[in-house]
Amino acid sequence: MAQQNVKSPQTGSSSLRDTEGGLVESTLTHRSSGSSGGKKREKRADPSLHNPSASAPHACQRVTAGSRRFSRISFYELAMSVTEMFSYIQGFLSADQDVREDIRKVVQVLEQTAREILTVLQSVHQPSGFKDIPSKCLKARELFSTVQSQIGELKTKFPVEQYYRFHEHWRFVLQRLTFLAAFVVYLESESLVTREEVAKILGTEVDREKGFHLDIEDYLAGVLIMASELSRLAVNSVTAGDYGRPLRISNFINELDSGFRLLNLKNDPLRKRYDGLKYDVKKIEEVVYDLSIRGLAKEPEAGGDK
Repeated sequence: MAQQNVKSPQTGSSSLRDTEGGLVESTLTHRSSGSSGGKKREKRADPSLHNPSASAPHACQRVTAGSRRFSRISFYELAMSVTEMFSYIQGFLSADQDVREDIRKVVQVLEQTAREILTVLQSVHQPSGFKDIPSKCLKARELFSTVQSQIGELKTKFPVEQYYRFHEHWRFVLQRLTFLAAFVVYLESESLVTREEVAKILGTEVDREKGFHLDIEDYLAGVLIMASELSRLAVNSVTAGDYGRPLRISNFINELDSGFRLLNLKNDPLRKRYDGLKYDVKKIEEVVYDLSIRGLAKEPEAGGDK
């Protein structure tokens, strides 16, 4: 700010005055008259004009000191409550981790059983395995009884109402088991397994209100996995000399594809898996085409054997 020196008319002493705010920053020296004895008295500008809080310094100090004591007490009380709160949260997290660890142990056993069933069913892709399909399916069903007991144990590891909270732990193995059950049913009857039949084979429920159930998306994912397995079976059937099976598989897969087209699937893992179905359809159609141009594929006569 611009400043200038102003001469005092009484004393002739100069004072420093702010030309913009008009605030006196220097002291004004006055000489007393009469009985003052020529003593000089200095009159300073009242600081309260510029700082209102300076008019009561002791009150401000008392309020400030009291606020510090209050904030110090509140801090310690808050620190104790936060510690107790996070101790409770840690206990909750520890209990949740224990439940998840118990679920993982059972799921690992389920995955091992699923691998054993898959090993049994994989033999049908061998030339000699087509003759033993009934015995392979029977052995697989025996292993599914083990799956039922293992799923029964899994049900006891978490509260019923928290099914979807831990669903990611067994989702993939349940989809794999659904595929295996659907594959067994197809090998036995060449038909599509229903969700109710899969739930009965695995020992689960269909309705979510009844507890551990087979989710509809897990069922559909298992069916799509079976479609990929059937496309492989169509190729291996030709190698084994069974030229009629690829044609029947082609009809089944085309019907399955038509059914999935009726579903409004969003952009999720199920939709991505369904996108692979068109490659299975194309692969099987190529097998049927090769058989047709060679005169090896024949439509079964009405009322005749397949």
